[in-house]
Order: sequence, then structure tokens, then C-alpha cells
Amino acid sequence: MNLHRVLLAVVLSGIVAVSEAAVPPVLVIHGGAGVIKRDLTPTKEKAIRAALTQALEAGYARLKAGKSAVGAVSAAIVVLEDDPNFNAGKGAVFTHDGKNELDAAIMDGERRRAGAVAGVQHIKNPILLARAVMDKTPYVMLAGSGAEDFARSIGMPLVDAAYFRTDARWQQLQKARKEDASGKLHADEGTAKHFGTVGAVALDVHGHLAAGTSTGGMTDKRWGRIGDSPIIGAGTYANSDCAVSATGWGEFYIRTVAAHAICMRVSQMRIPIQRAAAVVVNQEIPALGGNGGAIALDAHGNIAIPFNTDGMYRGWIDASGVPHVAIYGDEDDSTAEPPAPAASVH
Repeated sequence: MNLHRVLLAVVLSGIVAVSEAAVPPVLVIHGGAGVIKRDLTPTKEKAIRAALTQALEAGYARLKAGKSAVGAVSAAIVVLEDDPNFNAGKGAVFTHDGKNELDAAIMDGERRRAGAVAGVQHIKNPILLARAVMDKTPYVMLAGSGAEDFARSIGMPLVDAAYFRTDARWQQLQKARKEDASGKLHADEGTAKHFGTVGAVALDVHGHLAAGTSTGGMTDKRWGRIGDSPIIGAGTYANSDCAVSATGWGEFYIRTVAAHAICMRVSQMRIPIQRAAAVVVNQEIPALGGNGGAIALDAHGNIAIPFNTDGMYRGWIDASGVPHVAIYGDEDDSTAEPPAPAASVH
């Protein structure tokens, strides 16, 4: 009898292991919405596509190795933070006062743990500090000098502010300052001031989801402005059913609690993720005057990549294991089901 019980336990444990390993991992990333084709030279476009591919490979390698969705999201975002072509980490945009103030957040959908940092100026990879806030403190968000004090306390090295500077971002600030002086502040809702955030969402082999977002915020921002990226539920959110990272004009994502709104449609209303994301990104936010995009992923590996701008830097590896990268609106997001027409969405 005891032998039979032992054999049964071995068989059952094997079934559980196979079941967990049977979940195909999925990773989706973005490097910001608001892409304007005329602003991209062939050389820069090639570099951006290469960086997106590298980020996918870094995150997906961890998923294939059985690591957590949180680890995959962190790894992918670090690659984008380190690339000066994106508005996160090195290459972040400047504030009105000529500083770089960085925000980031990460969320573990399995346990709904989250960590975020806002307004840091000396953290090379803000997503890693956000993860440390989640893993090593009882808090969700730390800001400014306090967040940097925490970084020092855990041995995370700080970098000189000059590390983040790029000439391209400095010139963007000068242009924005001239617009401010001429009274054109926020006159163009399509301006690149509001875009450039990076993010990732992942589904690991255990069926767990995670989301993360990192940004330099808005060009020419003032008075310690913080956008949606580090705000859990606005620009970043994950639970057991859904994970979202947003990009766009942050004030509107905060006002619609966009990431949470998408996931609640999936979790509570059982609306397919493609439709849920499209309603929020392409209807609710534009109705208030905002724009942008998002990446969303559900527990079944279904992907949504809605955006209402000319383009959005994006990439994904679905259950097929094949990496895809896209920039412009007319490129095929073949894994994302087209959203339902506006008239049929409730």
C-alpha cells in the first residue's frame, strides 16, 4: 500500500511539472508611441529595430530558462534603458530646468506586488530600483532623493547626471523652450513631448504575468511633474489575468486609470484583451484629448498592441517562439486580433 502511494505521488508530481512547463512563454515590449516616419533616418531605424530585437532576446531567454515573468520584464527593459534611442535611462528627455528625472514601475501579477520610483536623477536602470522597492521594502513607490538613498542602502551604484545626456535630447529641449516662449506650449497634441516610454509585459512558463514601464517623462516638464508610468494602475498594471504597460500622454492615462481599466475589463467582464485594450486606448483616452498606445497580454498568451499615433516601437515573441519587431502603423501585428468596430463595443 505504501509503495502504491509513493508511485501515485511520483506520477502526480510529474503531471504537475509537465502542466507548468506546458505554458508557452510570451513576451511583448514597446519603446514608445508617437513615432513619426519622417523623423527616422534609415540608420536610426535600423538601430531601433536591433535594440528591440535585443530586448526581446534578453527577456525571452529568461522565460525559456524557466525564470519569472518579473525577471523577463526587468531584463528586457534594462536593454531599452541602456539604449540612447529611447526615452528611458540613457537618452532620457530633459526637464525645463535641463535635468533628467526618471520614473519606473514593475508589477508581479501573481501576487499583485508592485514597486515604483519617481523623479530619480542618478539611477542607471530605474526598473531595477523599482524592482528592489517591490522586493526589499514594505512600500510601493519611492521618489527623488529618498529613492536614491534607498538605492545606496542596498549597494546599488549611482551614476553622474551627465550619463543620461544626449545631444539629440538637449536639442529637443531647446526647441520646446522656444515654443514655450512663443506661447505654443502644448498647442500640438501630437508633439513628441509626450512620448518615448519603454515597457514590457510577460507570461512565464508557470502561467504568471508581469508588467513594467520606464521613462524619462515629458520633454520640458516642470515642477517635478510625474506621468503615468510609475503609477500602478495608470501606466503599469498586472494581475493573474492581464498585464499592461502604456505609453503616451501620461495625464490622460492617469485620468482614465488606463492599465487597470484594461485589466478589469478582462478580469471582471471577461472581454477579450484585444477589445478591452482598444476601448481604453483608442476610445476613452482620445475622447478626453489624449493619445498614445499600450501593450497588453492575458494569461492565455493573447496579445494586444493598440495605438492611435503614426507608429509605435514594439516587438513580441508569442507561443511560436519567433521574434517580431515593428515600428509603423501599417506593419502587420499578426499576433494581435483586430479590435472590434467602435459601434459594437460596449
